Amino acid sequence: MGYGIEALNVYAGVAQIPVPALFAGRGLDPERLANLAMRNRSIALPFEDPVTNAVNAARPLVEALDPADRAAIEVLVTSTESGLDLSKSVASYVHEHLGLSRNCRLLEVKQACYAATGALQLAAGYLASGASPGAKALIVATDVALVDERAGYAEPATGHGAAAVLLGDRPTVLELDLGAFGLYSYETLDSARPTPEFDIADVDRSLFAYLDCLSNSFADYRGRVEGADFRTTFDHLAMHTPFSGLVRAAHRKLMREAGADAVQAEADFARRVGPSLEYPALVGNLCSGSVYLALAGLLDHAPVDGPARVGLYSYGSGCSAEFFSGVVDEGSVRAVRAMDIGGRLARRRELTFTEYAGLLPENLRTLVPVQDRVVDLDRYAEYLPQDGPLLVHTRTKDYHRMYEWR
Repeated sequence: MGYGIEALNVYAGVAQIPVPALFAGRGLDPERLANLAMRNRSIALPFEDPVTNAVNAARPLVEALDPADRAAIEVLVTSTESGLDLSKSVASYVHEHLGLSRNCRLLEVKQACYAATGALQLAAGYLASGASPGAKALIVATDVALVDERAGYAEPATGHGAAAVLLGDRPTVLELDLGAFGLYSYETLDSARPTPEFDIADVDRSLFAYLDCLSNSFADYRGRVEGADFRTTFDHLAMHTPFSGLVRAAHRKLMREAGADAVQAEADFARRVGPSLEYPALVGNLCSGSVYLALAGLLDHAPVDGPARVGLYSYGSGCSAEFFSGVVDEGSVRAVRAMDIGGRLARRRELTFTEYAGLLPENLRTLVPVQDRVVDLDRYAEYLPQDGPLLVHTRTKDYHRMYEWR
């Protein structure tokens, strides 16, 4: 019996700004656009937060289940860098608005952009143990992009939204290679968010750590998996994607370590990695959902006409990383395409730079705890989609956040 991802969906908001327009509005160097390789960036609106993103990503997966399978979800884990409280988890709100069984474990986990993968692996091990036959686990990686001009070139690269993965013993999307993984972690302050309104970022340190952890986590994978070879073992690759230029550099590094020349590396990148970058180029860095956004892009854009092995790399600042793998097939493609992720990305409202800048002051207060707050939804009515229910944050009363379906 196999275990892995039964269903996968991504929600990336209802608004976006073309990245060239953001560059122009901030006066950034347009020659750096090529390395970023982004076309659009998802933008949070004042009625969105990590709860709404998580629920809107997971709702289609949950609603597609029959009552017995829905009741079998007994583990719900949210991963987020956009926590709402130092004690109460985002998961409790998500559990409520998804209507899940009360016989369920609720957890919120944090390790920057690695957290969802750590949760996925621990949950998969629990399911495979047989401790609760037939159980399922729902992992939701969810964040809001709270950056402005102070972030420099990180502003146009920072995404917004959530990725939801349902785990179980019918792994339609990705059957995990259980036991095939490589780990690498150590302490470094390359990125942190000590308060809801303050980020620390050491870009050079972060880039080095990402590349260092990739080489070493794959070396650990190779030590656990006999005969593993970066060039030949994997038909496709999906990596944590802060921006495409870093993924290109990481791939080139491992190809060079595997004995490939520059021409071979470039051709291999286009074939095995390129399809996974389609959605990150339209959304931005989705934090711990990033590698699953890349996997969704891969399955929606790569030619998969039979069983194919995917190598996945997950990195989180601070830092912790994992290289792991699994198998996809034509059923994986059908399952992800049924979510219409690309269609929903195409239907996002396009913002001008002036509109974007006008939304930022209110957006930046999204995670700041307040006793009472009312969100004027009428002010943002034109942004609300007309193609289905959307959970939105409407108000906070006595510190308790309230949500409605619109």
